[in-house]
Amino acid sequence: MPDSDLQGRGEEGEKQVTGAKVIAQALKEQDVLYMFGVVGIPVTEIAMAAQELGIRYIGMRNEQAACYAASAVGYLTGRPLLVIGGSSERNQETMGAFQEFPQVEACRLYSKFSARPSSIEAIPIIIEKAVRSSIYGRPGACYIDIPADFVTQLVNAEAVKYKACCLPPPISMADTSAVCQAVSVIRSARQPLLIIGKGAAYARAEENIRKLVEQCKLPFLPTPMGKGVVPDNHPNCVAAARSRALQFADVIVLFGARLNWILHFGLPPRYQPDVKFIQVDICAEELGNNVKPAVTLLGDINAVTRQLLEQLNKTMWQYPPDSTWWGTLREKMTSNEAASKELASQKSVPMNYYTVFYNVQEQLPKDCFVVSEGANTMDIGRTVLHNCLPRHRLDAGTFGTMGVGLGFAIAAALVAKDRSPGQRVICVEGDSAFGFSGMEVETICRYNLPIVILVVNNNGIYQGFNEDTWKEMLKFRDATVGAPPMCLLPNSHYEQVMTAFGGKGYFVQTPEELQKSLKQALADTTKPSLINIMIEPQSARKAQDFHWLTRSNM
Repeated sequence: MPDSDLQGRGEEGEKQVTGAKVIAQALKEQDVLYMFGVVGIPVTEIAMAAQELGIRYIGMRNEQAACYAASAVGYLTGRPLLVIGGSSERNQETMGAFQEFPQVEACRLYSKFSARPSSIEAIPIIIEKAVRSSIYGRPGACYIDIPADFVTQLVNAEAVKYKACCLPPPISMADTSAVCQAVSVIRSARQPLLIIGKGAAYARAEENIRKLVEQCKLPFLPTPMGKGVVPDNHPNCVAAARSRALQFADVIVLFGARLNWILHFGLPPRYQPDVKFIQVDICAEELGNNVKPAVTLLGDINAVTRQLLEQLNKTMWQYPPDSTWWGTLREKMTSNEAASKELASQKSVPMNYYTVFYNVQEQLPKDCFVVSEGANTMDIGRTVLHNCLPRHRLDAGTFGTMGVGLGFAIAAALVAKDRSPGQRVICVEGDSAFGFSGMEVETICRYNLPIVILVVNNNGIYQGFNEDTWKEMLKFRDATVGAPPMCLLPNSHYEQVMTAFGGKGYFVQTPEELQKSLKQALADTTKPSLINIMIEPQSARKAQDFHWLTRSNM
């Protein structure tokens, strides 16, 4: 839309501007670089005004995927996640207007800040506060509601006062006495363990945490989104002995990791009853959740880690590399890695998960982004596919939500293109997970993002059936009563979704086909690819020491 359509002249010649233009300019002032959405009445004009100012607008196929993409950009860049929604015109409120809904009130439960500007002139103030609220403290989403009549309404341009970009988040540090106490507890540990969480990655704490690991010779375990803060291939990484490390550690330091379901709430039998937790977190409300910690260190994770290093440096200390604890962990790592490699070496076709992921790992660039979602696909993949750089692993995270994959991949590809040209994005999807946001393949092709999508296809949710079994089950019964709820259509050709929009698709069934297709896909930086990898429908994880959160009779 030309600029003249978004602003005009008043009766006395004053320059006038639309609400859409004000919103776009206010976002620009706050250093917003990317906008994701599905536009329609009344917000189309906002997106067009943003494009005129150089904000990059990426049109998605689903609002949910747009939000996932925006959240991933916020994580990767440290900039805000704002949700801007259009609502009914003010003079139609309570009348049953088009899509009338109490959006501000509804979003208040799920966001750090939720508001509707009282006037167009107030928009810059609201947007600045939303950005500040989003990035200060523990980062989170904020919602801004825009009445439909604001978008095209004209106001005197001189009456709109834009707010300067908010200052970077303040750096808070832990209480000195708490730091001294934490160091004392660490020094006294017989079986210490560091757990590196997403919060450490968000805080850009990788340099200081790596110093701590290497200087003190401590074992560490990354959470899924904490992978790469210290490289997965670091000799002190004990991810291959995760259950053993958690179960027998006597002192555990949590760097931006929450004791939620991912870490089994910090409770027995996954942990020792008397284990001492040291929590390092920017969010006060998270301290002491589920388990009473021995020490709490409230503050910016990077700054607090530096405090710990400074205190430890006063009297140099290292955990003995030849300790019994290190011996126990290394023994378990060796046996678990051997079990995984034995599964990966199996030559039977269809392949199992481990065969697929070991073949993929051999070709992955060390600086690539790995995006993943699915059940076994994500869980097994994160144990085999390594991350060497921080903030290069994006997956379903705390909520375990399916549908995040392609939105995350789009975000990573855009950030990589702008900040690290040449870095590849590998999106590893289960076949069920791919179905949640599969139409975003069109978005990927429309913007020509060279993402490589791997669909690990077992014909089902958790597990499926091969084509012969499927036909036998349905020989005399309708699929609505004869097909188990976890089943998907066998041998679905998901690669044709990619070719339908101009990308490159591959259908592979053997390790050799996988190696060849992945090599070609990685070599081609001009277009996106999708490799549909058929695996054994009943393939599963190797035996685990503990059941997952719930048991099932499936």
